[in-house]
Amino acid sequence: MTTDRIDRVNNAPVNPRPVRPARPAEPRAVSSPTAAGSAAGATFQEILAGELASAQPLRFSAHAQARITARRMSLGDDELSRLAGGVNRAAAKGARESLVLMDDKAFVVSVRNRTVITAVDGENMKENVFTNIDSAVIV
Repeated sequence: MTTDRIDRVNNAPVNPRPVRPARPAEPRAVSSPTAAGSAAGATFQEILAGELASAQPLRFSAHAQARITARRMSLGDDELSRLAGGVNRAAAKGARESLVLMDDKAFVVSVRNRTVITAVDGENMKENVFTNIDSAVIV
């Protein structure tokens, strides 16, 4: 009579003894995420999204341009830079559609496309509800 047991489901021999490695395992060096050189603790995905987003210029949709013109809003280079910075921060956090609040202006931005969808000035911001956003950035 044989001492090997047979697995009835797979019809294969079953080894009752544990399998041992040929050589003992060596301890591996484990690196922490902060040791990888990221001073602020940002993940690779956040850094990559920020770098990709900052390489593309900020655009304004036709609707946003019409709102800016109709509401006589003016955006200087400094304000455009701050707006782009807010979009970059939203992109680094994985936002898709963001509300960027800047001084007395609000902008709904498609972060993935880097496109301003609409713009609202201080007077029209009162009693207003912003929908279809997943984040808000105050700059």
